[in-house]
Amino acid sequence: MTLPDLPEDMRAALQRASAPDFARWLRMVYATGGCAQPIRLRGERITLDARTGEILDMYRTADEPTGFLLTACGNRRASRCPACSATYKDDTFHLIISGLRGGKGVPEGVSAHPRVFATLTAPSFGAVHARREEGGKVRPCRPRRDHPLCPHGRPESCGVRHAEDDPQLGQPLCADCYDYRGAVLWNAHAGELWRRFAQRLPAVLAELVGMSRADLRRVLRVSYAKVAEYQARGLIHFHAVIRLDGPGGPTDDPPPWATVTVLDQAIHAATRQIAIPVPESCGALRWGDQVKVLPVYVAADLDGVSDQRVAAYVAKYATKGAESAGTVDRPVKSAGDVSSLQVTEHARRMIYTCFALSRLPAYRDIPLRQWAHMLGYRGHFSTKSRHYSTTLGALRLARAEHRAARTRAISGLPEFDDRETLTLSEWRYAGSGLLDGEQFWAETVRQRIVTARRIGRESSQEASGSDPPL
Repeated sequence: MTLPDLPEDMRAALQRASAPDFARWLRMVYATGGCAQPIRLRGERITLDARTGEILDMYRTADEPTGFLLTACGNRRASRCPACSATYKDDTFHLIISGLRGGKGVPEGVSAHPRVFATLTAPSFGAVHARREEGGKVRPCRPRRDHPLCPHGRPESCGVRHAEDDPQLGQPLCADCYDYRGAVLWNAHAGELWRRFAQRLPAVLAELVGMSRADLRRVLRVSYAKVAEYQARGLIHFHAVIRLDGPGGPTDDPPPWATVTVLDQAIHAATRQIAIPVPESCGALRWGDQVKVLPVYVAADLDGVSDQRVAAYVAKYATKGAESAGTVDRPVKSAGDVSSLQVTEHARRMIYTCFALSRLPAYRDIPLRQWAHMLGYRGHFSTKSRHYSTTLGALRLARAEHRAARTRAISGLPEFDDRETLTLSEWRYAGSGLLDGEQFWAETVRQRIVTARRIGRESSQEASGSDPPL
């Protein structure tokens, strides 16, 4: 096969490989982990001896064959950048597991603190197709013996045993009966519901044990880390690791009365006590009745869930967005664009509802139009309390320092010993994304890195006998 006979994308990839700067560019791509939309920078970095002003190291993109430096985009969404989302997933795993087992600055004794894995869901805004299992068997979806019809003449029952990939899952039985206004407004206020829950939980704990909040703060601290997930019906729910510590955080043991049972009772009570009034809406926004609380143990032999599986579960959903609920992962500019979106009809109606409500005076302070592609949700996907564990920033800094030291060792650059250094840098944005022919090589790099990581993890799991990730 000659070069003209190859597919156009492969011809472009081969042409890129023949460019004089390809070898250096490929090393940069490896440094980004195979990022799908890397950022190009121009500028320089100078490292000085802080005491004498001696120049210890200088880097300039003007000296690069490419004329620029590539850096990873850092996007957490797997749909936008598989490489960077994998790094984000790994960081989230270590953030969660360090708050359960210790490490990364957290004492190992934290593993003895009471902790649970809680799932807080949205209420129902209408009947949707669902997959339910019982005893290992898939049950019929919403069976009704009398086969009633809704006011619009559509069946209120289904009876189908849905497969896991059935596109009907999460779709309303009757779209005209579904409360799209309530669903969108619930998503828009889900972050505030969580904030109020986190504030209310210590007060409920105090009430359960007969203490004032001031007295409780002297002996107990509630720490948490949570992630948001879209259900198939397009509504947000939260998975949270909630832990009871002493007043100093993970370094202090909680009082003897602080048990998993007390925490379980407090979580259920707190969710029932929270309501957010919404203008021009029936009633107030509340948590759904399905609140699930499981104890977290170091091993899974007891009636709970293992800490490794919890950390893997949270990390998995930290890289997912609204696209998992049938919508898009980019903002929608205008209502006129909604009809052409490749989304489910249920998601399309929710997006239209966001645009419609944004024009009403009662909801002008809620950025529904801005977050229409997120079906109204405008909160963070993963957050934690200050004392839960380490931070993503600390993990990224440690990784950057490790890579810098490794690069210096490979390049044969001198070490700075124990001297205090000062780094001066100036960078300018020079573009982003991959050019023609570069996508093939970036994806090849990413696949090689993924394979190497998988082999390393499998070897580690075999050596430790730990649970596989979910």
